[in-house]
Amino acid sequence: MKIGQLKKISQLVRYYSLLMTTKAGSGHPTSSLSAADLMVGLMFGGSFKYDVSNPQAINNDRLIFSKGHASPLFYSLWLAAGKLTEKEILTYRQFGSQLEGHPTVRFPYTVAATGSLGQGLSIGVGLALNAKYLDDLSYQTYVLLGDSEMAEGSNWEAVELASHYKLNNLTAIVDVNRLGQSGETMDGYHLKVYADKFKSFGWEPIIINGHNFRKILKALRKKTSQPKVIIAKTVKGKGVKFLENKNGWHGRVLNQEELARALKELGRVDLAVRGVIAKPTKKVLKKQPSKKKAQPKFSLGSQVATREAYGVGLAWLAAQNQKIVALDGETSNSTHAADFAKAYPRRYFEMYIAEQNMVGTALGLSKADKIPFVSTFSAFFTRAFDQIRMAQYSNANIKFVGSHAGVSIGQDGPSQMGLEEIAMFRTILNSVVLYPSDAVSTVKLLEQAAKYQGLVYLQTTRMKTPVIYQASESFKIGGSKTVKSSSQDVVTVIGAGITLHEALKAYEILQPENINIRVIDLYSVKPIDAAIIKKAALETKAFVTVEDHHHEGGLGEAVLYCLAELAKVQMPVEILAVRKMPRSGSPEKLLNYEDISASAIVKAVKKLL
Repeated sequence: MKIGQLKKISQLVRYYSLLMTTKAGSGHPTSSLSAADLMVGLMFGGSFKYDVSNPQAINNDRLIFSKGHASPLFYSLWLAAGKLTEKEILTYRQFGSQLEGHPTVRFPYTVAATGSLGQGLSIGVGLALNAKYLDDLSYQTYVLLGDSEMAEGSNWEAVELASHYKLNNLTAIVDVNRLGQSGETMDGYHLKVYADKFKSFGWEPIIINGHNFRKILKALRKKTSQPKVIIAKTVKGKGVKFLENKNGWHGRVLNQEELARALKELGRVDLAVRGVIAKPTKKVLKKQPSKKKAQPKFSLGSQVATREAYGVGLAWLAAQNQKIVALDGETSNSTHAADFAKAYPRRYFEMYIAEQNMVGTALGLSKADKIPFVSTFSAFFTRAFDQIRMAQYSNANIKFVGSHAGVSIGQDGPSQMGLEEIAMFRTILNSVVLYPSDAVSTVKLLEQAAKYQGLVYLQTTRMKTPVIYQASESFKIGGSKTVKSSSQDVVTVIGAGITLHEALKAYEILQPENINIRVIDLYSVKPIDAAIIKKAALETKAFVTVEDHHHEGGLGEAVLYCLAELAKVQMPVEILAVRKMPRSGSPEKLLNYEDISASAIVKAVKKLL
């Protein structure tokens, strides 16, 4: 489109950005005004290729508003593209509207939910990796960033990884409008500072006036052999003089009197003007044939760490499902993701020690219809909880695998002990939390995780544990296994992972004393097997739960909540969990120290009796 037409569209999106926020009574109009010319130049200037009638077209360019608070601009652009009406856009921020305060996937033209700053570029990295290394597609990925969010470390994790993988199909656009929520940003209008930072990471920076369409179009069209960043000097509140470059207007909307004044300053607006977006090339993905491969076999009684089973199990699954990819944070020789990397190097991405970016990248891959398995030490997922939390709002399909969980890792000490992750992942809406105890259940649950559409956390153990299940056993999400039971059981002991084996040891200790305990492997912590818990509650006198995890939010609380929901079932419950400050030591000493060992279970059972 010609520059004159682009200017008309810019006026249009500014008009609606002001109108919709005033109507809603909340929003970020000034942040939208500053980036209006940049985004109009991108979407309607010929660089952006998109089939507006088919948002799911595989070769559509991707556009991510990392500065999700500029949603008035985002929605106004799609109105200008003919995909929203004025009536629809004036439902902004109303309950039931698809036009939420920050973009979510309820609006079909949103790639991923944004709004928690510092995440959009990582998502873009995942999309760009998919196009370049997996699907061989020509689509480009564009990410609009605010200058305030460039203080976020996650952005720089994404910047360095994009350079490492030479993602010349990724363009970042930084809207440098100088003013953040409470004052001037860290680097203000020092555009060269931004450029030097990006250049030092191997990006090609282009500094422009973000309101000059000729400069905008030229920068967008420039081809580079490395990732490109457009650093655009803009004016917050551009187009309305009493708002321009004024502090104190971030997240503040205009009242009706101010709106009338602003629209007068904005000038004539052609409400009928609409933009044309260039069409992408059509391409059909070739279906990759699945390969039948024998399921890994493990002998009963053999000693195998569940983290080892994860590696061989994922490689087995990947032969049958071409959508499976793996990411790891420089721990692959410990998590055993290295087994997958060896078998499928083109589908493995090393993320290095940058867990926030790893999760964001996985989200990008998920939105490109891949099934990412993301592995690291379980403790390190806590660094990326904001990214995990946000992924649920994008309907993401990601599988998180945390190894080295609990005090049973031993001598490495508390910094490496994952003791919070079950609680953390249980809080995610519709998430699944799995904790297998042996190699067979690990592989079977990996298979179930791959089939589940959504977020799954599977926790593995560092220590070798005996294989207790036959290969013919089936495991389902929401299930459990009653490993030991009889009609004379007096106490039910529930464990998962390493503590199941401690419960089995306790069973053997108590048998000679004619104390029968029922032992349940609660491998699915969420959703929980309410039926088996109810059965045990009706048939035994008390429960002991034991977990290598903090008391708060863990397996024991999951059982308590389950019993509470059963309402009429009331019985004593003893929760054994990590309650003391952990320290270095042998796994055996630490299990005893935290009172989650076989001897502690025996003591708890006798106390209840």
